[in-house]
Amino acid sequence: MVEINGLTNEDAAAKLKSEGYNEVPEAPFSLSKQILKRLWEPNAWILEAALFVEIILGKPFQAAFIIVLLLFAATNGAFQARKAHRNLSSLSQDLTIKVSVKRSGKWISIPSRELVLGDIVNLQQGNIIPADMKIIDGSIETNESSITGEANSISHHEGDTIFSGTEILEGQSIAEVTAVGLNSRAGKTTSLLTNTTAPGHLQTLLSKIIGYLAIIDVVLTVIILGVALIRHQNILNLIPFIAMLFISTIPITMPSSFSVANSIEAKILSKKNILVSDLAGIQDAANLNVLLSDKTGTITNNRPEVVEFHNYSQLPDEYIWSLAESATNERQPSVVDKAVQVFVKQKNVASDQFKIDEVTAFNPKFGYSQSSITNNQGQQTVRLGSFSILAEKTNFTDETHADMGAGRSVAVSLDDKLVGLFILEDQPRSDSPAAIKSIKDRGVRIIMMTGDNKITAQTVADQVDLGGKVVSYDEFQKLDNYDNIAGVAEVLPEHKLAIVKKFQKSGYIVGMTGDGVNDAPALKQAEVGIAVNNAVDLAKRSARFILMTPGLGSIVEILDSGHRVYQRMMTWTITKLARAAELMILLTLGFLTWGVEPLTLNAMILLTLFNNLVTIVLGTDRTTITYHPETWDLKRLNKLAGVFAIGWSIVGYALMWYVNNLYPHQNEKKSTIIYLFLILSALMMILMTRTKKPVWRDYPSKWVAIAIGGDMLVSFILAYFGIMIAKVSIGWMAVVLIGVIIFGILLDLFKLLFYKVEKVG
Repeated sequence: MVEINGLTNEDAAAKLKSEGYNEVPEAPFSLSKQILKRLWEPNAWILEAALFVEIILGKPFQAAFIIVLLLFAATNGAFQARKAHRNLSSLSQDLTIKVSVKRSGKWISIPSRELVLGDIVNLQQGNIIPADMKIIDGSIETNESSITGEANSISHHEGDTIFSGTEILEGQSIAEVTAVGLNSRAGKTTSLLTNTTAPGHLQTLLSKIIGYLAIIDVVLTVIILGVALIRHQNILNLIPFIAMLFISTIPITMPSSFSVANSIEAKILSKKNILVSDLAGIQDAANLNVLLSDKTGTITNNRPEVVEFHNYSQLPDEYIWSLAESATNERQPSVVDKAVQVFVKQKNVASDQFKIDEVTAFNPKFGYSQSSITNNQGQQTVRLGSFSILAEKTNFTDETHADMGAGRSVAVSLDDKLVGLFILEDQPRSDSPAAIKSIKDRGVRIIMMTGDNKITAQTVADQVDLGGKVVSYDEFQKLDNYDNIAGVAEVLPEHKLAIVKKFQKSGYIVGMTGDGVNDAPALKQAEVGIAVNNAVDLAKRSARFILMTPGLGSIVEILDSGHRVYQRMMTWTITKLARAAELMILLTLGFLTWGVEPLTLNAMILLTLFNNLVTIVLGTDRTTITYHPETWDLKRLNKLAGVFAIGWSIVGYALMWYVNNLYPHQNEKKSTIIYLFLILSALMMILMTRTKKPVWRDYPSKWVAIAIGGDMLVSFILAYFGIMIAKVSIGWMAVVLIGVIIFGILLDLFKLLFYKVEKVG
């Protein structure tokens, strides 16, 4: 074992002052680049095509409106992206990578940003290397995909250089810092917080809905153009109308709506000591129906103590205790290491019974830690770890272990003989039963995973009221029904990914808590991966949420955030489907019936603009927490949206028929009346769809109310003064408003009946 002196505290402080921190300032967010990016995407192309047509047709006024709409969508999206970026950046400051460094002869833990050249650092499995370093003792295997793009494992030994941002997969080493910050190979310490890596289930579904709307638009366009050809109408004059039909039905502010809803919840969670690294995880939390939880450190205190020792050799107990201690990690001891060290210290065992030559830290791949010692027998190998693994390795056949009851079994072997066994016990956290009950009350099943034997696991499961029985991993593999399962015992690290996939294959939306390097693949695979507060860097990087406080209690906050986002997006989905269908039906039927566009281009632009204003603030709306996992059923959503769309379309068509008979040659006035009906019915639909209660018994958030009220007020002002649209009387405004309210209440009664019959949510 190499003993190396590090810098003194004084030298390190002086270097930090002169060289600066081990970090690179994040590149500033460019609002202009974000705006330009949004001006070159499919939704913007539709607007730009319409703009080109208006310019060709010599209609500068309409072209100006399209420019306003285009810039509105782009700038609003950019501002919301900046807000989300700021939220995630502020969260990243709360999550600091810690490193074990030797200062003034002592090993201490410091933030990685305080590393300086010449620091001596202890590295082990699960760490993310925080600076460029040179290995001076030991060996490790790293994943250097962050530099090379390849995820292959690379071995490094004494004298090799290792780079900032790479992950340690196996091994342990002592290394000296050779480059920090801007001078490091990666350019900066790898951030643990990233933007969304993939869309969630909800966003994927809504993207499909957008695709369906686009297909319907194409079909209606073909019908309109076909009828125009039959009637010998000028098709060129219809192009702006058709373009606005697409613009009105395709949700240009959908990304902004998601950004608002998710970033608001991310900020709320941060105040409750939960960091969000992937915004899509918030959406999926609403659908979560099974949570796989580690036992140790999450359900229990993670402070195991030695309660029994069994000697299987002729060696003195004290000597075996010393052997076990020799295989523990003194620099960064695990909870098992600490339990053994405390036990040996309490027994006042002499520390000079042999010489320790080398120590290899615990490796989950093998299931034990190891030391090489020299005594009067020469050089021998000591292993400390899993009883089942060491029993198999040493051909241990003593059957008494099977009757030892509850407890974690940690064996000690000397060369090829198992010589002793420690029984460790870890008590459940005092808050675990209440936390588990609150999660179960929300319809989420909790299944405990542990490497302990079934007896130990069942005892813990009973203590925290998980309910059901604990099965071994082998038994679990044969199951196809998990209703009565409280936990899975005898789980090896590599089993966790298989367990997650098995539940997902059975149709579950899976959450998982984890803390170790071998939990990382399963955390990444789970829809809601949650790294607990004491997790290694790699586990935190793989999870969508990072708990900053111990225990399961804060997971309820994640579920509640998911439900709030779900309900806001449910309002958006039903309203968007119904509004789009209503608009497409009325515009198409109006054109087919009377041969003219029911809405002027200005009215369509205003309708699109005002509808999108309300859509943006839906992310701030009030919600109520539901106590069951949410499910997205597109057929049921279509039914409810269809009820609204057909109902409003019937009334709208009747109104169009009446005003066409009343004002047969005043197309612009008719357009204003229809515009008022469409905007007011859209606002009424938002109030109806945002709650499962009667519309008059629930009220929206302040910002939603302001947006709805503002849309109504501005629309009435424009109609009264004849600005951008034709002037109509206050009487017509009152008739349309009262009619929308009365019919909206009637439709709301159908909504209540629908929820009762269909039992949606």
